[in-house]
Amino acid sequence: MAKKKKIQSYGIFALLVVLACVFIYPILLVIQNSFKGKLFISNTPFELPNKETFVGVQNYVEGFAKTNFHKSFGYSLFITIFSVLAIVLFTSMTAWYITRVKSKLTSTLYYIFLLSMVVPFQMVMYTMSKLANTIYLDNPVGIIVLYLGFGSGMAVFMFSGFIKGIPVELEEAALIDGCNPIKMFFKVILPVLKPILITVAILDAMWIWNDFLLPYLILGSNYRTIPVAIQYLKSGYGSIDYGQLMAMIVLSLIPIVAFYFACQKHIIEGIVAGAVKG
Repeated sequence: MAKKKKIQSYGIFALLVVLACVFIYPILLVIQNSFKGKLFISNTPFELPNKETFVGVQNYVEGFAKTNFHKSFGYSLFITIFSVLAIVLFTSMTAWYITRVKSKLTSTLYYIFLLSMVVPFQMVMYTMSKLANTIYLDNPVGIIVLYLGFGSGMAVFMFSGFIKGIPVELEEAALIDGCNPIKMFFKVILPVLKPILITVAILDAMWIWNDFLLPYLILGSNYRTIPVAIQYLKSGYGSIDYGQLMAMIVLSLIPIVAFYFACQKHIIEGIVAGAVKG
């Protein structure tokens, strides 16, 4: 029996290694091609750079200048940070209220948030972009409101599952000590929510940083985030400098990949804790 389990564990490990290679290989392909001249990428995309094809950091320098990468980086960073802060703060408070106050209203609100998770973005994108333009949300500050709306469903769902496992006695003790609801939330509930709070923040940061469609529809070319700026490397006649394109993709990946690796243990802890507490 033990031998059978050992064989199964080796088989699972081998399968995971194969899957890891399948997912990592496209990234390595992009990195190696970012150091090639544009004329060689289409002809020899799978070959490593050599003396003839290697162009050093030329693609990075030219792509950085063409896309105004530093400016796009600033927009992406601003939108991502403040959108994540808004989602984490407001949805955690909402989830706490919905979970602790039992009524038809809170039950209805909870199911509305769940429903928002299954409504495809494509169903609302045209009306939403028109509304955003009408009420002046078509700017880096206004788009934060839209991200708050789109990110609320999953966040409320995850926070609610976690809060159900928090003993009510903690809040009763805080109430006896003279805490009002606001003080109780920030001093008692928020510290307990740390594992799931970090998980939601990381998942939303990865989504918002890499999002293309919403900034493209709402902000257009006025405030280009990194994914939108990279798209503008395509010329008017449809030709694309793949070397610069891949170089900018690599630069855009570095911050969010570093952020993910720095916080990945919190994702696992938060998901496991949420599953147990829910």
